[in-house]
Amino acid sequence: MVYTSTFRRIREGKTNYRKREKLLIGKKDFVTVNVSDENVSAQLIRPDLLGDKVMASVHSNELLSYGWKGSRKNIPSCYLVGLLLGKKCIQKKITRAILYIGKRHFTTKIAACLKGLSEAGLEMPFSENIIPSEQRIQGNHIAEYAKKLKANDELYKSRFSSNLGLGLEPEKYPSHFSEVQHRIVNEKSEKESHKRTKVVSKSKSPKKKGDSK
Repeated sequence: MVYTSTFRRIREGKTNYRKREKLLIGKKDFVTVNVSDENVSAQLIRPDLLGDKVMASVHSNELLSYGWKGSRKNIPSCYLVGLLLGKKCIQKKITRAILYIGKRHFTTKIAACLKGLSEAGLEMPFSENIIPSEQRIQGNHIAEYAKKLKANDELYKSRFSSNLGLGLEPEKYPSHFSEVQHRIVNEKSEKESHKRTKVVSKSKSPKKKGDSK
């Protein structure tokens, strides 16, 4: 009996070495997307014989700094993660990449992330028919579901407790999505917006008696 050893990552179903070989030969930057039960993360990686190099990465927790109050693992958040990663890549003069999913299955959430990357300006080959509709990316399906549940107050509060706890009414998902999308595109975090508002309000404050004109 002959025993043939295999790489541990092949046994664990984590790496497709045929695809990895093509990436190394092609010398193309690639994007990986990982969606867990609570979050989504994406990285742009540059393959190298001595080891892959992470050129840019985004975790859905970063969306909080832009005021995001929604889920950090749904279709809208996946799009926003892709958009933010794409912006970081463009800032680093990285303009092209391909998607690499390895042994994972391609899903609608990964497609949403791909759409965000593309709209940020990163050139990535894909077919438009795999991308979820604009309505789903903006969270219209969530808003409609919330409106239907609102008649049952207990179920409504239970189902959307995390959103409501952060001050987001799920029926307003599309408008909230648009606000956060705008902040990312214009590179304005929620903290920076608050700082600028304070500066403007101070500069416009009325002068007290005795102040020089």
